[in-house]
Amino acid sequence: MEPLRKEKKHLLIVGGTGFIGHHLAEYIINKGWKVSSVSRKSKKNKLIKKVKYIYTNITNSKNLKKKLNHKFTHVVNLCGYNSNLNTKKEKNMMSSINFAGLSNLINIFLNKNIEKFVQVGSSAEYGNSKSPLNENKKCTPNTYYGLSKLKSSSYLLKIYKQTSFPVVILRLFNVYGPGQSNNFISQIISGCSKKKVFSVSKAGQIRDFIYIDDVVHAIFLALNNKKNNGEVFNIASGNKMSLKVIIKIIRKIIKKGKPQFGKIKYKKNENMRVFCNPQKAKKKLKWVSKVKIVNGISKTIKYYKHSN
Repeated sequence: MEPLRKEKKHLLIVGGTGFIGHHLAEYIINKGWKVSSVSRKSKKNKLIKKVKYIYTNITNSKNLKKKLNHKFTHVVNLCGYNSNLNTKKEKNMMSSINFAGLSNLINIFLNKNIEKFVQVGSSAEYGNSKSPLNENKKCTPNTYYGLSKLKSSSYLLKIYKQTSFPVVILRLFNVYGPGQSNNFISQIISGCSKKKVFSVSKAGQIRDFIYIDDVVHAIFLALNNKKNNGEVFNIASGNKMSLKVIIKIIRKIIKKGKPQFGKIKYKKNENMRVFCNPQKAKKKLKWVSKVKIVNGISKTIKYYKHSN
């Protein structure tokens, strides 16, 4: 009699066509897993050959349930909507996608006996809490996005306490890397590459930037970790740095560009110091950030040079 073949792990990435999702899918495929992605369809999507792409809106509960009729062993929820516009429409969008969409996913997977559900949260959940941030710090979000992500985290922790649902929450800090668009580092790279004069703030904000490869590795370890359900982990490099230093690193590598400091005002109520202690992830997930900021920025610049 032939021995039973072990079931191949099958990961569903919610938001699998985004920046982090694309990198995660490539990584997991290389680990020998099956990978499916669910997202809204976009012309900008870069598709990976071995990934099964499912297109639907996660806020449509009926259609979502119909589309997700496969057997998944693991789920990562990367889906999130953020907007700087303080309008009712944008707030409704954030609430709908960040919380109602998650609720639809839980209704589908709560009784499916999956091995792990990884919720990707955000440092925005901490809001104005004083850095260095640890997972026990009180969350006082000062943006609607942060509030919607915290609401999602609180909901999942409540579900865990009630049902032992195997969820882990990863609060990501400032993620960067090849393929990302419209974030701080990519904007500075673009400005410097075009040899142009461009305006920035005084850039005194202190942040913790973490390279995409380190983030993907952290997600993989969380997926594979059979313990630590109901836990929250900060995922960051552990190295705080001012935005001014980041700008100078980029300019030094590119050798072009003229940033004009102090031409843009700081955002109202902006938390000037957002960084954390990632020791809990190091201890419990056996994870550590490996890519130094100069190396990560160099790789990112190289990508943009080849893609433009």
